[in-house]
Amino acid sequence: MIRQSFRYLSKQSKIISAWVTLLTFLMSSAVPAAAVMNATQGGALAQPLPLFPADNWWNLDVSSWPVDVNSQSYVNFIGVSRQLHPDFGGRDASTQYGIYGIPYAVVAGVTDVDLKAVHFQYWDESDGVNLNTGVSFPFYPIPPQATVEPYWIEGGNPGNIDERCCADRHLLIVDRDRNYLYELYNVFYDTTQAKWHAGSGAFFDMNTNNRRPDTWTSADAAGLAILPGLVRYDEVYDPVLTEIRHALRVTVRATNGYVYPASHRAGSTAGGLPMGARLRLKPSVDVTQRTSNPNMQKIFRAMQKYGLIVADNGSDMYITGTHDTRWNNDIINPAFRTLTANDFEVIQLGYNPTVSAATLTSISVNPSALIGGQSAAGTVNLTGAGPAGGATIDLSSANAAAGVPSSITVPVGATSASFPVTTISVSSTNIGNISAGYNGITKSATLIVNPQPAAALSALSLYPTTVRGGNGSVGTVTLTAPAPTSGLVVNLSSSNSGKAAVPSTVTVPTGSTTTAFKIATTTVSRKIVVTISASHGVISKSASLAISKR
Repeated sequence: MIRQSFRYLSKQSKIISAWVTLLTFLMSSAVPAAAVMNATQGGALAQPLPLFPADNWWNLDVSSWPVDVNSQSYVNFIGVSRQLHPDFGGRDASTQYGIYGIPYAVVAGVTDVDLKAVHFQYWDESDGVNLNTGVSFPFYPIPPQATVEPYWIEGGNPGNIDERCCADRHLLIVDRDRNYLYELYNVFYDTTQAKWHAGSGAFFDMNTNNRRPDTWTSADAAGLAILPGLVRYDEVYDPVLTEIRHALRVTVRATNGYVYPASHRAGSTAGGLPMGARLRLKPSVDVTQRTSNPNMQKIFRAMQKYGLIVADNGSDMYITGTHDTRWNNDIINPAFRTLTANDFEVIQLGYNPTVSAATLTSISVNPSALIGGQSAAGTVNLTGAGPAGGATIDLSSANAAAGVPSSITVPVGATSASFPVTTISVSSTNIGNISAGYNGITKSATLIVNPQPAAALSALSLYPTTVRGGNGSVGTVTLTAPAPTSGLVVNLSSSNSGKAAVPSTVTVPTGSTTTAFKIATTTVSRKIVVTISASHGVISKSASLAISKR
């Protein structure tokens, strides 16, 4: 990683920004000091995904954004035939602890005693530092295992191996309880001093869209967070997640300045893309023709909808992902090689459209008509993704026979949410609206609650349907609804009562939908078929009974 500092902000503005970050952290970190945090390599991330709010620059749909006028020139600089390469995978067998990709740690139960001070090379652009004195304070919840165990830090070696000369050595940490992200660049744990060292460090509150101060770096050269741009195994191979809903991190060999959303430059190579530039897989590229693997197609679709963000200097068109031993590079590498730089276009540099707040667009109830006592499902829909903290939709029912919750929350990043609709039994039809309200907009859907229909004869069945003369059979009548108070009388008849006798009526008990009756047969000299009939009102049902000779 190239580190060239271009500091245009005054020292005072940097100090103010850093103290705001510190105060935000301390005010929400009041946790009892007795607990000891848990740390997991590649642990589960807090839901819902993606990371950061839905309107964060990593999570925006860029499929319709304008193409930069110099798009082809930038692609030519990279090299039109340059193939994509997945900069992630499992173990690298060429070294003892070598790995592909960037690992991350998930911690929980963090207390003050878990926080470590980190001493920085670029301390005046790092978090966890008193910017008046340059002195670091306990700030980063670094897993203690990272000092001596492999695979916690990029490259694979433990923290006590000094590779600051020749490796990026990123250490990414997620506080799952608070949804905080800590990222360190070029880390080393000095066992003789019992101190952590790093090139730079950054803190991101993933509940917000807070950007680094202009001209500041992070753990990445562009001043951006790293983790939200990584290709992660859990997203690619989770069948529940049909799409990856964020941009991907990409490197190029040389850059020239920076544009939004980046905050830091790391080069001034003429013709090169700036940090923060976005590349997008052209819509004309049919991903199904490039790879038959549905999971690789999912990655490519993300490149078309969310694009790639230039975040560091490195190898051209290297897409960064997590370290995970489940990756199969025999699948990933060939798929990525089917794409070249010329399959991409550069979005207008620094493009930052105003993202309109999501509004309520509709409410629906399914089914829209039902019998009292049954349930329905309601759904509210927004015009866009739910904001940070979700969108709380007020609900009400103008149907006296139907009830709904007082509100439902559309989660951050989602565009819809469902809620239950319950109804009670009614003696007459009730018609009324189920309504939803959000930010001054109200939408309604009509719900019809009908009374239980009068029970009617539905079916007649016999068992067995073939008997020897003299043996009995059992008939069963079935109603469309429970029998009313005092029961429901069904008339019965037989086409040959001398051979198969049935009672003249049978009563279905109150609240029941079925009842049985006996059929008595007599001996026959040859096989015959008798029709048994049941009727109620204008509805009749019949069934055949075969009586055979003994």
